[in-house]
Amino acid sequence: MKQNETLSNIRLNGDKIVFTDDELMEEMGDNHISTSVDTPMVAGAFDKSDEEKIAIIQDHFKAIMETLGLDLTDDSLKGTPKRVAKMYVKEIFSGLNPANKPSVALFDNKYKYNEMLVEKNISFYSNCEHHFVPIIGKAHLAYISNGRVIGLSKLNRLVEYYAKRPQVQERLTMQIAKELQKELGTEDVAIVIDAKHLCVASRGVEDDTSSTITSFYGGKFKDEKRKEEFLRYLELKTEF
Repeated sequence: MKQNETLSNIRLNGDKIVFTDDELMEEMGDNHISTSVDTPMVAGAFDKSDEEKIAIIQDHFKAIMETLGLDLTDDSLKGTPKRVAKMYVKEIFSGLNPANKPSVALFDNKYKYNEMLVEKNISFYSNCEHHFVPIIGKAHLAYISNGRVIGLSKLNRLVEYYAKRPQVQERLTMQIAKELQKELGTEDVAIVIDAKHLCVASRGVEDDTSSTITSFYGGKFKDEKRKEEFLRYLELKTEF
């Protein structure tokens, strides 16, 4: 292959299978491949107000519905474009806007608790960035204090914040982990996420029984004994 040739513009080279641009994008989408840890955003992403974004999305979604052949004069459908637009901006994709990032208050570890703290079964709802259909899952977080502790509810809110954007599960895991490490000032953070992807369950392969598990282990959690201790806690029956 010549140095200036790309994978996407070569159809066949010996026994190598290559793709056109459209095929490559479809392949990435079907295999849920991410391109970066940071959510891809354009410059000026927040120049428009929420109200302006809602108005623009409303018009576009109305055009989508009309293209599909739906009758928007029907009482049940005529409010849908605005409802969807508000849901996108104010709810399910609100985590795109840094202004919605939860404030994190830290406290001195006055009781000198030096073991791991585990917050498990944090429910979240996200959306696959490749097909814009739901990802439903649970996150399990742990950290070891280096002198500061975080309020328990803030762990849930951090998960929610990063989940409320078009996501790939690997990126979601890394974003939560890196944010916790930064806020707590420690590498000693562990995360396991177990999620069901409706882009797998409701389309494509249509497998309704599988789930996807991702993990992150930093600092002391790279030690096998610490890692095993964390995973044992996740097996405890703690539902009330």
